[in-house]
Amino acid sequence: MEPGLKTHVSDGTATVTISNTGKRNAMTVQMWRDLPPLLERLAGDRAVRSLVLTGEGGTFCAGADIGALREGAAESQGLAVAAEEALAAFPGPTLAAIRGYCVGGGAQLAAACDLRFAEEGALFGVTPAKLAVAYPASATRRLVRLVGLSAAKYLLFSGELIDCARALRTGLVDEVLAEGALGKRVAEFSAVLASRSLLTQTAAKELANGTWDVPPAEAEERGAYWAAQARASGDTAEGAAAFLERRAPRFTWPTG
Repeated sequence: MEPGLKTHVSDGTATVTISNTGKRNAMTVQMWRDLPPLLERLAGDRAVRSLVLTGEGGTFCAGADIGALREGAAESQGLAVAAEEALAAFPGPTLAAIRGYCVGGGAQLAAACDLRFAEEGALFGVTPAKLAVAYPASATRRLVRLVGLSAAKYLLFSGELIDCARALRTGLVDEVLAEGALGKRVAEFSAVLASRSLLTQTAAKELANGTWDVPPAEAEERGAYWAAQARASGDTAEGAAAFLERRAPRFTWPTG
């Protein structure tokens, strides 16, 4: 079977599956190229409320195809950064569902997701030191924000793999599930996300991700913008009414 990215949309969740089973789902150059336009298409689909990134079979992603690095490390890294940034910029909530190896470019993609759920036995590694590759600035900054300075240095300096327990302790993953329980938990959590306010989720994602790099006044301006959007949408009133009436809310943002 040819390596590629498989997509399935169901009940508001788009699942993107990395498929290159002969190489532990390593990302080929073409797969790196394909991910940003795929994400753009899904972001424009009104039926998609959230996105799950996972790997075919028992492995998430073992990184970039090493053959691509030998042919052109700079090009491959540039494509990986573009894919990572496109994933981080996806407007709705994103979740990495991780089994097996989550290494190198795989860890880069997982870190670009909003949340990471892992099955027991998964292994994580950031491995540029094994290849004499300078890890991209954007990926380094994102890793530091996620796990802290010391843990990021440990991963980057050593290239050593860490287990789920350590990944959970450092904040690299958010939940660890027993073997066989990951799929059910991800489906349940995706259903929760679909039932919540998309306006709240979109605003929270923008403000949480963006306030690091902008002046406080600009961050306040964006916060005021989203507060106005909430008032104008009517969803805040609907949420309060639904709570009082003990029913599921019928949120309408975005309208039109």
